[in-house]
Amino acid sequence: MADPMRIRAQATGDKATVRVLMSHEMETGQRRDSAGKTIPAWFIQDVSATHNGKPVFSAQWGPAVSKNPFLQFTIKGAKAGDKIAVTWVDNKGDKRTDEATVS
Repeated sequence: MADPMRIRAQATGDKATVRVLMSHEMETGQRRDSAGKTIPAWFIQDVSATHNGKPVFSAQWGPAVSKNPFLQFTIKGAKAGDKIAVTWVDNKGDKRTDEATVS
């Protein structure tokens, strides 16, 4: 299982800015190791976020996204104490969900 995501959600007025740092190797499937063998593709395909259990964000990614990707988005109507959950699924079927509280 991958390391936990670092999620920060900060409210300003009637919206919250959410910053997420994901820990993932994000291999494209085009690099070679020291023996010359192709390193298999391994990357995040789907990313989604919820605000108090309600879906607010969804994205499909591919192998062009960098290692340990950073994601930032804004949610209208969020306030301090609300829960933000971010989930990713990679092309090998691994899944990770982490949660943060809006401050």
